Amino acid sequence: MRSSVDWQCAADAKIPRGGGKYLLGVGIVCNLLILMYFKYYNFFVDSSNMLFGSRLAVKEIMVPLGISFITFQQIAFLVDASRQDISSCSFLEYALFVSYFPHVSSGPIILHGDFLPLLHAERKMDWDKFSAGIYMFFMGLGKKVLIADVFGSAVDWGYANIDALNSTSAVFISLAYSMQIYFDFSGYSDMAIGISRMLQLDLPANFNSPYKSVTILEFWKRWHMTLTGFLTKYLYIPLGGNRKGKVRTHVNTLIVFLCSGLWHGASWTFVIWGGLHGCFMIFTKQFQKVFDRLPICLNQLITLVFLNFTWILFRAQSFTVFRQMAGVMIRNDWGKLSDEIGECFRPIILESLRVPSWLYAVIFLAAVAYVVLKCENVQERAEHMKYSFVSCMWTLLVAVMSILSLSGVSTFVYSLF
Repeated sequence: MRSSVDWQCAADAKIPRGGGKYLLGVGIVCNLLILMYFKYYNFFVDSSNMLFGSRLAVKEIMVPLGISFITFQQIAFLVDASRQDISSCSFLEYALFVSYFPHVSSGPIILHGDFLPLLHAERKMDWDKFSAGIYMFFMGLGKKVLIADVFGSAVDWGYANIDALNSTSAVFISLAYSMQIYFDFSGYSDMAIGISRMLQLDLPANFNSPYKSVTILEFWKRWHMTLTGFLTKYLYIPLGGNRKGKVRTHVNTLIVFLCSGLWHGASWTFVIWGGLHGCFMIFTKQFQKVFDRLPICLNQLITLVFLNFTWILFRAQSFTVFRQMAGVMIRNDWGKLSDEIGECFRPIILESLRVPSWLYAVIFLAAVAYVVLKCENVQERAEHMKYSFVSCMWTLLVAVMSILSLSGVSTFVYSLF
């Protein structure tokens, strides 16, 4: 029988000075090769066929759930172990750290410093934390089922019928997708954090009302916060960060965002999406004094317009679809919102009312936009809310409505990345 010492991770061992960097490099390369095969093999094949005229065949590869998140966590663990930043970690703790189920599909990305101390700490049942976990879980489920999927049905119809759209409908579809991806992704993060709190574990926040951001810099401090933290610590800083002059800082920024785009999906549209964010980040930093003189509301509007535009590229997944959607938006063909889009927002219980379907769509979008831009987010409410009969009934109502709507639930957007 092996002793407990035999099951200790690399974190407990002193990395040899001569071969430590090589061992770290081998570990990182092995993780990346696995990720590249499952997630990027067909991307590289398609790119090779397009650029060099080769005839390589694509494969039907089943991508393991959450492989991008798991790979990033393992790489972070290896790097921190090589730096001897990890004091103690048994094999079972490492296995739990890598495979912890609530966040595996869509994050948040957990680093060892966020998770392992929770396992070592003494825990006792905290019913306030458990209640907060229930609240966050069902609010997250409600975000997904009652909001994101409603927008998603309209978005799916719009992108499947671009030729039938006018400019009004195309703009509405672009706004709907901005809301869909926000509530889909943040809803999953709320659910993951909520489950963890029920287990008496505190995962790091992943969203902080990102559409309230005034600049693109602030947006990436609020959107997918754990990914931003990972890329900053393990890519941007090792590249030199902002320590080697302005030009090098801009190059490092662009590299990070290009990698972020490729991480999101195996398509050139994602790479360009990341590149656009990197370029706008550089532009904002370069002309920071100009933006500082603009009214806050104008800066926020510029940021939201940029985000909405780039989400079109993110959703299109091909340049052809992107050109079609953008072309419809700018061809000055304004008119009534498509009835098929409006029907996606009509409540079943109100089907008999003779109310224009477009009105439901406009009211739903306006109400959701107000919540996103003006109200507290779920995590903020969970931190300070007093749990009462009213809050219990509200959580129960959202839970029941969400469960009754589960039959039509689509997959989480970020589970594909």
